[in-house]
Amino acid sequence: MRAWEELQKLVGYRFREESLLQQALTHRSAGVQHNERLEFLGDAALNFVVAAKLYAHFPKVSEGDLSRMRARLVREETLAEIAGKVALADFLILGPGEMRSGGARRDSIRADALEAVIGAAFLDGGFAAAERIVTQLVEPLMTEHLGGAELRDPKTRLQEYLQGRGRSLPVYTLVAEKGPAHERHFVARCSVPGASPTEAEDASRRKAEQQAAAQMLEQLQVVPHV
Repeated sequence: MRAWEELQKLVGYRFREESLLQQALTHRSAGVQHNERLEFLGDAALNFVVAAKLYAHFPKVSEGDLSRMRARLVREETLAEIAGKVALADFLILGPGEMRSGGARRDSIRADALEAVIGAAFLDGGFAAAERIVTQLVEPLMTEHLGGAELRDPKTRLQEYLQGRGRSLPVYTLVAEKGPAHERHFVARCSVPGASPTEAEDASRRKAEQQAAAQMLEQLQVVPHV
């Protein structure tokens, strides 16, 4: 009983129905009442709460960067890290096969269980309960995991990436201007040796170049921030 109390203290929420918490920690290898449906619910709640908190914390960050920041926070590796901080593996209920193979140490199982705990809290105490757990466990990582790189604009990130590898810097070209003077749109191209050029269109030439740079970053798979 004391161990259950400690876990609930660590996750920031006390369950009224501890059977829900038990189900959240039960892997499908251990029985019929496992945590997969709770994981589905928790994943949705987690994504929404994280999105709302990022929106509030970073009012000047673009939609694309907010999406990348959220992806970094809700990815399997980050959730498994959080699960490790609250020793979630010590409470997992696994079938004999998973126990023998060290399933409690697998990132996927720990991350899924954490999402299931959030889903269980939602059923036990409503949205506020799920939000409380996310606030306790995930919100602190918004500064710990989201360093300056995530907040720098795509052109700067692309330049730093190429410089760090001794590659030629990108060249930005204005490909076209569209529309009347009061509704001008600009098409900008970003060119990097060894990569296919990327193009983007926007009412601002600067923003078009930023978008083209973001596309180039994706092409070069520079999204370990994600």
